[in-house]
Amino acid sequence: MKNIRPVYVVGSARVPFAKSLTSYRDVSRHDLLVAALDGLIKKYGLGGQIIGDVALGALMNSTADWNLAREAVLSTKLHPETPAYNVQRACGTSLETIWQTSLKIAAGQIDTAIAGGVDTNSDLPVEISEKLRQALISSSLGKTLLDKIKPFAGLLPHDLKPKPSTVSEPRTGLSMGQHCELMVKEWKISREAQDQLAYRSHQSAAAAYERGFFDDLVVPFHGLKRDGTVRGDTSLEKLKKLKPAFDKENGSLTAGNSSPLTDGASSVLLASDSALAKNGWKP
Repeated sequence: MKNIRPVYVVGSARVPFAKSLTSYRDVSRHDLLVAALDGLIKKYGLGGQIIGDVALGALMNSTADWNLAREAVLSTKLHPETPAYNVQRACGTSLETIWQTSLKIAAGQIDTAIAGGVDTNSDLPVEISEKLRQALISSSLGKTLLDKIKPFAGLLPHDLKPKPSTVSEPRTGLSMGQHCELMVKEWKISREAQDQLAYRSHQSAAAAYERGFFDDLVVPFHGLKRDGTVRGDTSLEKLKKLKPAFDKENGSLTAGNSSPLTDGASSVLLASDSALAKNGWKP
């Protein structure tokens, strides 16, 4: 235990958060992540450097991004020999990347690390039906043109319908909002308390932007300079007028007091005390 080293947060960078299917609807999770990394690299002059390790993750993964972290690093100005690996732990993914890389620094394995993550509902993988999948596999094994066409003969129109990914929990079939409705009922959290919290949150975020708190934290990207989810002009009166979004009859969660589905990416630079001294960084 005596050999455990302290780990320091040097700083961070992120893109502005946007409501899903709006400003970033044509932006991939890869490009969101690269933008956050680029902001961090520029901020701390990391171009050309080999970072000890980079851990990155996405909440919703795709087979097209099976090596997302490594590909993202190779798309930046970091030295190409910088290692990187994927992490996936649902909503705790980014926190997990920080814990894992921090442990490596604390143990003396590395001196610097970048941790981060991305979440987007605008670039979700789209699935196909099982029958179409099997037909595609059989077709790929065909030797002749007829062999390749024949597997599709038995398909019906609904077999061709794509299946977009959902944000529901597989075992219950409920969304996060529906689960939260169950929680507030069990814990007896009133609609008024939820609206009050939402109002204070929007007011605090808007005020933070006005006083420049986010100036060195948020990197302009894709036409956005600040979060598109902050509504500083909302009021308790406006929030009270909104109808329940998940339990239409007896619910208390609304579009105003619930977190929206959001697209964004962030990154953080971690370092040992020796790395701080070497680079002149202040934690």
